[in-house]
Amino acid sequence: MVDGKQKRTVKERVQAFTGNQTALLVLVLVVLVAVFTPLSRGVFLSTSVGSTILTDWGAYILLAVAETLVVISGGIDLSVGATLSLATVTSGWVMVNGLQLTSKLTGPEAWPALCLAAVVAVATGLLVGAVNALLINVFKIVPFIATLATFGAATGMAIIISGGMPLQGPTDFGLINPMRIPGLDPDVFDTGLLSPMVIIMALVALVVGLFLHKARFGLYTYAIGSNEFAARAAGINVGRHISKIYLVGGALSGFAGFYAYVRLGGGSPSAGAGMELYAIAATVIGGASLMGGIGRMWGTVIGTLILITVQSGLLMIGVATDWKQIVVAVLIAGAVAVQTLQKKNGAR
Repeated sequence: MVDGKQKRTVKERVQAFTGNQTALLVLVLVVLVAVFTPLSRGVFLSTSVGSTILTDWGAYILLAVAETLVVISGGIDLSVGATLSLATVTSGWVMVNGLQLTSKLTGPEAWPALCLAAVVAVATGLLVGAVNALLINVFKIVPFIATLATFGAATGMAIIISGGMPLQGPTDFGLINPMRIPGLDPDVFDTGLLSPMVIIMALVALVVGLFLHKARFGLYTYAIGSNEFAARAAGINVGRHISKIYLVGGALSGFAGFYAYVRLGGGSPSAGAGMELYAIAATVIGGASLMGGIGRMWGTVIGTLILITVQSGLLMIGVATDWKQIVVAVLIAGAVAVQTLQKKNGAR
């Protein structure tokens, strides 16, 4: 009798752990580090690798945050990567062709121009988000098709505006280079971990996460994703709120385009190519359900880090970059499988 109780207790603990998405994600991250460190002969734990991972994480996190909002509401946004490309190109066009500025303008002297570039990038993202909202709410096109259309349009516009070539404008690479921490041994900590731009991306993700989990905006988002009919019955203006979600998602994707502009030193029409897949993957890995109504911003943050860690680790142990898409597909399938098992355990 006692043994049976003990067995049930152990089973309940296992189910409780597997049901804790955050705990699972942290465990996966720890396992990845434990696997890649010996395979890379300890190089994986160096600060230079850590800074590279965090810099790449900064490039994807806002796209993943935007995707999370849309997915929780029961939709999908295939245009986030193309929006990033268009935003970074429009910023570059304004700098190079509009203001006649060149890449010779660097450092703090370029900050006023960069502030304008950020505004242009966000405005571009808002425009794409507005088009998505128009197609979905007014023309009643399902989100998959609507955002697929804007994906193609934004990709084409980015190529047309840039002429298919990068637009090298003013920038300050000091904003993207990891900052050294005073007092640490330079022989051990050969570089810093966080750059100013990565910190800004993290702060934006934090603010959006607070709105999702602590404000009425998030309450309405979860309600619509869980049951749109019930949300309407409760008095929520579903169309208006969905418009807000796609506008916020577009603005976040646009700001991610500004990050790409600073990192690349200009606008590139291919900067966001394929990034929508990684945004969706990070969202699903983080625990968001593609059926809507389920998801946590903290999970998306860790899910994005897991995705970047896997890519960096595979590259360090000699796996060809061509395998990245396959790895992402496997991660998506695995994350959905875990969600299915969690639902079955919960149902029992």
